[in-house]
Amino acid sequence: MGDRYLRRLLINGMTSQLQAARRKPEVYPWVAGLLANGKPNKLVAVAMARGETYRSNGPVAEGTA
Repeated sequence: MGDRYLRRLLINGMTSQLQAARRKPEVYPWVAGLLANGKPNKLVAVAMARGETYRSNGPVAEGTA
């Protein structure tokens, strides 16, 4: 679960980084792709903070659960 305050600071920092990703989409291609696909800003910010790409809640493949 972690520290809620620290998590909030990380997400706020990443939302400011979204502006940089919009200005220079070639630097952040996966972020620009998520934004182009209409993903919400907060979802993209959380993905940036975690250092991973967005994973939908689709079906889980066999052997990965």
